[in-house]
Amino acid sequence: MPHHIRNVVFAALLFPVAALAADVPSREHLAPAGWEGSYHEVHYTPVVKVGDMVIVSGIPAARGETYEAKVRWMFEQLRAHLASAGATMADVVELTSFHATPRDTAQFREEFAKLAPIHHEFFPDHYPAWTAVGTTALLAKGAPVELRAVAIIGSGKAPKADIPKPQPRQEPKPQPASANP
Repeated sequence: MPHHIRNVVFAALLFPVAALAADVPSREHLAPAGWEGSYHEVHYTPVVKVGDMVIVSGIPAARGETYEAKVRWMFEQLRAHLASAGATMADVVELTSFHATPRDTAQFREEFAKLAPIHHEFFPDHYPAWTAVGTTALLAKGAPVELRAVAIIGSGKAPKADIPKPQPRQEPKPQPASANP
């Protein structure tokens, strides 16, 4: 095969590989100030950015004198983690919270009732998807809850929510007793 034809064939074979490589999103490992030890000592990344997606590892509610102070600190840390990747609280699309305090559903609901208003301070509208999980223990001593998040950079700029308000529930009417025995 002549040299110039072989070069054209070789270039044609490489082009699809180069095109695919250009579409691979970047992966950045980030840590806001004060969290560098997580990466270097504990061997996890506090924030991973893949393209426009930002994944925030669990942040324990570990600092503060009261439950409310600890939870507010956790949400402030979430804000700092997101900022390290160029995201905002408005860009958060998913939360998972892990709660170590509940022993049963009633206690879980009581604890959740204390967390929900603080959550609402940080997410006043266009709420992210949220899963709350009860567990027996968290890694951080004294933390009643831990929060992880996923954000898509820029998604909070023009959110839409066409969800109608729920209608009041009506109690089912009692059915008459059947005439057949």
